[in-house]
Amino acid sequence: MDDDALLKDFFAEVSGVERDNEVERVLSSFKLNPFEHLNLSFDSTPEEVKKQYRKISLMIHPDKCHHPRAKEAFAAIAKAQTTLLDPDERGYLLQQINQAKEAIIKAKKKEIKRDHTAQLLSLVDKDALTEFLKTDEFQAEWKKKTRELLTEHEWRRRKMSLRISEEEGRLHKEEEETRDMYKRKREENEKWENTRENRVSSWRDFQKGGKKPKSGGPIKPPKLKTEDATKSYIQRPVIKR
Repeated sequence: MDDDALLKDFFAEVSGVERDNEVERVLSSFKLNPFEHLNLSFDSTPEEVKKQYRKISLMIHPDKCHHPRAKEAFAAIAKAQTTLLDPDERGYLLQQINQAKEAIIKAKKKEIKRDHTAQLLSLVDKDALTEFLKTDEFQAEWKKKTRELLTEHEWRRRKMSLRISEEEGRLHKEEEETRDMYKRKREENEKWENTRENRVSSWRDFQKGGKKPKSGGPIKPPKLKTEDATKSYIQRPVIKR
């Protein structure tokens, strides 16, 4: 009998309470750390990831588990496996995990330097730091620090994403306003061009309809009035004394 068959037989005997408890564990795991969803150590290999996913999926599969949120938990572990098997996603995650580990080690070294007793013990036992890394205390601090870093980076990512979205929205608005402006100018130019012939015709009609002399002959200057109506020249006014 192969491993899959053994697993299926084993989980066929798992009680509903155990299945429900596993669903609750998955859903209560830190959302940004897929290692926690699959209940794996940070140094787990891709093969161990696949094996653990197979184990948990058989336990909480919606067809076998009657928990109302079994489907949600099943989707969570599927996403966790996909993330841990993706080289880029796994690389980013391990980078944050290693930074968390380095931060804890750095803090522990400072603590040893401040504590004279611990410093003396470290001289006797040079592997004191190595032993600390094997303790449950370190594992708990490591998990906590990893959560802090992942949360910080996710917050920064969301803020950056929001800024990018806002900037894209602003640029899109400016592009729309620019398109509308050019559209209005184009429509105005088209309207101007469409009325060109009418304007030219109106100007020609205006020139043709200008004022003309009443008779067909040349224009004569008007006659000037004089004191003597019989004389056609201009007579100087006579000053009476």
